[in-house]
Amino acid sequence: MKFLASFLILTMLTITNSITAQNQNTATKTITVTVVNATSDTGKIGFALYTKDNFMRKPIQGKEGKIKNGKSTVVFENVPSGEYAITCYHDKNNNDRMDFSKNRMPLEDYGASNNVMAFAPPTFENAKFLLKDKNLELDIKF
Repeated sequence: MKFLASFLILTMLTITNSITAQNQNTATKTITVTVVNATSDTGKIGFALYTKDNFMRKPIQGKEGKIKNGKSTVVFENVPSGEYAITCYHDKNNNDRMDFSKNRMPLEDYGASNNVMAFAPPTFENAKFLLKDKNLELDIKF
């Protein structure tokens, strides 16, 4: 009888630990992103969260942030652990898109996670970061 009771208690503890571990693995995090050097407070900053599979297409989450004193912050919530990249742009004229000149040069400031700037669009490889077991805070510079 003692053996059976001990066995049942051990089984229940094992199942409880397994469920707790699964919940920790599927727990979501937040990513707080701040643009730190907008050239003006006019307009808004558009932010997009991507994985490698959808980079520069439809984002997993898109956010808009107001600008105050050259800074804009948004929070991406309920993000599972994984590899991501973030891009953003300063929508100075509030037309909800990035504007380009006739020769396809950007007319509005833009940036990406990791702050790798080149005379080319951001790449996932340059902008990627890993979201693991805790919330993350990132600063992006234009």
